[in-house]
Amino acid sequence: MKRYGNLYPQITEFSNFLLAARKAQKGKRFRENVLAFNYNLEGELNTLQSELTHKTYQPGTYRTFEIKEPKLRTVSAAPYRDRVVHHALCNIIVPLIEPSFTSSSYANRVGYGMHRALNRFVDHYRSHRYVLLCDIQKYFPSIDLEILKLLLRRKLKCQDTLWLLDTIIDNSNPQIPIIEHFPGDDLLTPLQRRKGLPIGNLTSQFFANVYLNGLDHFVAEELKINAYVRYVDDFALFANDWTILADARIAIEAYLTQLRLKIHPIKSQLFSTEHGANFLGFRVFPKRIRVRNENLRRGRRRLKKLKRHRIQGKITDTQVASSLQSWFAHLAYGNTRPLQRQIFTSLASARE
Repeated sequence: MKRYGNLYPQITEFSNFLLAARKAQKGKRFRENVLAFNYNLEGELNTLQSELTHKTYQPGTYRTFEIKEPKLRTVSAAPYRDRVVHHALCNIIVPLIEPSFTSSSYANRVGYGMHRALNRFVDHYRSHRYVLLCDIQKYFPSIDLEILKLLLRRKLKCQDTLWLLDTIIDNSNPQIPIIEHFPGDDLLTPLQRRKGLPIGNLTSQFFANVYLNGLDHFVAEELKINAYVRYVDDFALFANDWTILADARIAIEAYLTQLRLKIHPIKSQLFSTEHGANFLGFRVFPKRIRVRNENLRRGRRRLKKLKRHRIQGKITDTQVASSLQSWFAHLAYGNTRPLQRQIFTSLASARE
């Protein structure tokens, strides 16, 4: 297994920090914290470069808030200068580690993404008799930080880079407590092991793929199942033999104990593809795809809010169009023409 060294000079190079700042501000240029950082951009980047070079860098305090859609989650936002560091780190290590990922992993990867994952899921769904749908229980709060560090050390040997990775990981803010026992544990083991990565970090998204990369290889190389797709902690296996998938579930559960993870006992199910299956916000049937009712309700609430803000003059038509662009692209994958007509009618009335 190839391990990469001598990476830190590339990470701390000024041009890499400048590129990182451009990436970090994408879509956020006019936020107050970004404007303040960019006001003295060269000085801020020089300070970060000096702190990393001399290893005096310490991450700041996370800002934590909850989102309720699509489900209740705690999101942690790192200070902007830390997000620049995250991009500077990922600029260098992601191109080195990502080639070891399989083509079945679709989340947070350039050229992959949610809709391509959905397309692959649909292709497999319509060409196989059975599907094993799995969801890892409380994935981000359950990630074991010592195991994560070990996995990163299997790919990287640059001690300075590992110091920065450890600094970011160790300064993750506390997540919701997960108490799960695994073979060999005593009563206090779950309390003694630090767990959890903050949802919202660029590094956390990348680490989440690193953590489950071994599972992707296990499914393909040990279980010999090529009809497989994973998006973060949601994954699906397909076969024409029920027994193959039943045995695969047992093997996967055993494999995940090495990572101190468990699949969700209710959301993880094995069933015939004659029935509908939920995946990435869609309900997939053998001959059609529908947006899930919950997502449609959320979309209608969003539409009402946009319409209200447009009538009040808080936003412009351009801002409305920008806000809806990605949502329309998402809706296009399901049978949503009535909803799209409703959107156009509502927005037309708001402009009158």
